[in-house]
Amino acid sequence: MKKIIMLLLALVPACAAHAQTIPQKLDELVSAYALIHEFTGTAFVAKNGEVLLEKGFGLQNIRAQIPNSPATVFEIASVTKTFTAALILKLAEEKKLSLDDRLSKYYPAYPRGEGITIRQLLTHTSGIYNYTEDGDFMHERSGKPASEKEMMALFEHQPLEFEPGKGWKYSNSGYQLLGYIIRKVTGLTYQQAIRNYIFQPLNMTQSGFDFIHLDSLSAAKGYYDPGTGNEYTMIAPLIDSSVTLSAGSIYSTVNDLYKWHRGLQQSAIISNESLKLAYTPGKDHYGYGWIVDSLYGKKMVSHSGGVFGFRSNFARIPEDDICVILLSNTETPALNELTRSILALLYEQPYTVPRKKQAVILPAQILQHFAGNYLERKRSLKIEIKLENGELVAYPYQGPRSVLAAIDGRHFFIKDQQGIEIEFKEDKVKNVQQMILKINGDTHLADRVK
Repeated sequence: MKKIIMLLLALVPACAAHAQTIPQKLDELVSAYALIHEFTGTAFVAKNGEVLLEKGFGLQNIRAQIPNSPATVFEIASVTKTFTAALILKLAEEKKLSLDDRLSKYYPAYPRGEGITIRQLLTHTSGIYNYTEDGDFMHERSGKPASEKEMMALFEHQPLEFEPGKGWKYSNSGYQLLGYIIRKVTGLTYQQAIRNYIFQPLNMTQSGFDFIHLDSLSAAKGYYDPGTGNEYTMIAPLIDSSVTLSAGSIYSTVNDLYKWHRGLQQSAIISNESLKLAYTPGKDHYGYGWIVDSLYGKKMVSHSGGVFGFRSNFARIPEDDICVILLSNTETPALNELTRSILALLYEQPYTVPRKKQAVILPAQILQHFAGNYLERKRSLKIEIKLENGELVAYPYQGPRSVLAAIDGRHFFIKDQQGIEIEFKEDKVKNVQQMILKINGDTHLADRVK
């Protein structure tokens, strides 16, 4: 009997050695996304002050074969808005402005400015036209410096999307205006104000604004997929920081963004009262610079960002001191799904580790059955499906072509973007009626049109 007990005790450490720790599970999860080319960048996960994952995946520079690391610098795009909103709240605490100030106080000639407040600019309820929807400007002129006058000319005379305060629509223009107001109130440029109020107090030494002129071996190259099946290999153009400014000009690292998280947790920059306001959801779950939602009974605040060649996601659960930071130097659409899986793992909820999909070959006559024009319901996006050289190819209106690979007779995925799945639905007489797009956990319906 004693020998049996000794044997069992000897086996316990061996069995325990095979049990994965949380950091190992996180590494396995993110590595799985990297393996199918859905994540290239740096991932950071922390809980209660303990860093659980801090690792780079893929290359920050393909040509020089430099790998991503925790020191890699990325454009964080619209995650910038969390800083802009915090600074506005700080200035309100200092009585240098009021959230109920009218836009006309700072720009007397702004059309209908007397009916638009700083609060509405913060919460995307102003109705001001979003200048990044101007495709010609963004693709042809956004790489060059632009003055305040030139930027405001893109949106100030555009009709309002809705009556101020009566609707919700994401507006980079509103946040651009906040940056200009910060300058008027403080006498500092937006960049100087952010450095003085936030970066320097939190020792965020690796963060800045002018990514185009950043001379650092740690700066990532941003890549996109031209839609030819070459994965993310094309270097993306850069946007001048004067164009994105307070709406999206900040660059940073995962470590610096974790300092931002810690500063918010400790109310080091703005008060608890201001944080409570920032985390209060308004229309479309948007607070003051944060998307506010609930997860597993906890309040989650987050913000994502996207600019040519870069994607970012910054998610926090303040109550449990959880911080998830994903910075990518590719235009992957998978960051939201990966974030949700990471949080599910931390809360011991079900999640899926993605596996590489295997394509099958279908005859041309079967593929031709799915060719046609489709209209996506939410955004009214037109998508044409064509048969080219024995493959189905998707052509979204004014978007890049994508080659479809078959899983079976009705299900497909986008080559080199395995997080995007497509299912074709038929009626009783086998006519294709609908295309269902599943994009990293989000479902979009597109009806076939003649």
